[in-house]
Amino acid sequence: MFKNRKGIITICISLLFIITLLFASIYANNIGYSNTNNKYHGKTPKYIFLFIGDGMSYAQINSAEIYSGKQLYGNDTVNVKRLNFTEFPVEGTCTTFDKESFIPDSASTATAIATGNKTLSGTINMDSTKTITYKPISELLKAKGYKIGVVSSVSINHATPAAFYAHQPSRNNYYDIAVELATSNFDYFGGGGFKQPTGKDNDQPDVIDIARDNGFKYVNSKEEIMSLNNNSGKVIAVNPKLDSSKALPYEIDRNENDLSLANYTKKGIDVLYNRKSEGFFMMVEAGKIDWACHANDAGASINDTLAFESSIDEAIAFQKKHPRETLIIVTGDHECGGMTLGFAGTAYETFFDEISHQTNSYLEFDKIISEYKNTTSKEDATLEDLLPVIKDSFGLIVSTDSSASENPNMVLSDFEIQKLKDSLVQTMINQDERNYDDNDKLLYGEYEPLSVTLTHILNNKAGIGWTSYSHTALPIPVYAKGIGEDIFDGSYDNTDIFKKLASIMELRVE
Repeated sequence: MFKNRKGIITICISLLFIITLLFASIYANNIGYSNTNNKYHGKTPKYIFLFIGDGMSYAQINSAEIYSGKQLYGNDTVNVKRLNFTEFPVEGTCTTFDKESFIPDSASTATAIATGNKTLSGTINMDSTKTITYKPISELLKAKGYKIGVVSSVSINHATPAAFYAHQPSRNNYYDIAVELATSNFDYFGGGGFKQPTGKDNDQPDVIDIARDNGFKYVNSKEEIMSLNNNSGKVIAVNPKLDSSKALPYEIDRNENDLSLANYTKKGIDVLYNRKSEGFFMMVEAGKIDWACHANDAGASINDTLAFESSIDEAIAFQKKHPRETLIIVTGDHECGGMTLGFAGTAYETFFDEISHQTNSYLEFDKIISEYKNTTSKEDATLEDLLPVIKDSFGLIVSTDSSASENPNMVLSDFEIQKLKDSLVQTMINQDERNYDDNDKLLYGEYEPLSVTLTHILNNKAGIGWTSYSHTALPIPVYAKGIGEDIFDGSYDNTDIFKKLASIMELRVE
């Protein structure tokens, strides 16, 4: 009897142990990274800056630091020049997966950061059923009396900026997103223009007219933008020079006298700051880091990351004047391109100084190719015709070039020359007539074959590799400086960025 009872007790204890482990496992899987400190007890900041480098993770940041170090210290020194935000006192890391995928898009990740909720890729501030809307932190702060600014280097109705004022089942509803901006009660929008401002079929009222009717002042000249101040009222400031996607030019292509992301950040401060007001919240997105990485263009990515740093300089300068009232957060939304610092062809060496030979982005080189195609038949096209512009744009040369002995690493190998010849054949075929096989798709993605092959060759010579033309599942860093900074330390989910901000700002979230 005793033996049987002891056996039953042993079995019960074993079962209890197994059940405990099972529930612990389920609990651990459910909470994910949410076991982090989202409770803040301290002073509430009056001025909040949230900087988002779209597509920016550790590789994008470190590549800019290594490149800057080469420019500053020379090629013989292994040293980096730290970016201003990587020297912030607090650094955390967060996951980026969305409701259904480990590899998210900007709509779902921006929704997570702005509202603290997971959703589907392509969805802005709505749940996965697309029936429930979420309020972003910008709306919650506006209700408390804060002034609100939204800045982006890409179109202002693109996914990331949209997540701070719109609620749409699809990020592609550009017109509907723009109407939400135009009818918002926010105070400052700056940077890129509007995609589909009169609707997809150009049959809708112009959103600029709608914005003006709602009290916005619309400015799109350098003189008007630079004259903005805190007496300007509600403002939409659109860059005078935009590309075909209504975005600012890549920083590598920007003329010295053209407005930059830093200019729009500074003007945002000028418009929003008023000592007598409750304060302000401003989100600034460097959207073209992502676009450069989609195209596997390290030169463009690095330069836009440095432009992003310059915009953060404006916030740092402001914080120095208001150290007890300001919080600055810098993060990304997801990684793009699978950028890696290291390449099989360079083994344990890197040559980031070679990136300095690049003088324009892949997009500008596409224009050169387009002009060439307009004057040359595909039967007559030769790589030799394009060698001078390849040298000017990317610094790549053939062995017979007069500067070959001075720049041996920039000399194209026979293998690289053949790759360029193969890509030129594809480039000379009109895009809608290209019959790509699977290997071609892996080589060129959706980009101009010759342009992307040139960026790959230059990047590989520098010691930079890529795994994708899309986003990846890599985590991203979070940097914080100012009032409430400590709460951003540690590892957590991207939804926790909102939760931490909500706690710091004493917001009631339903």
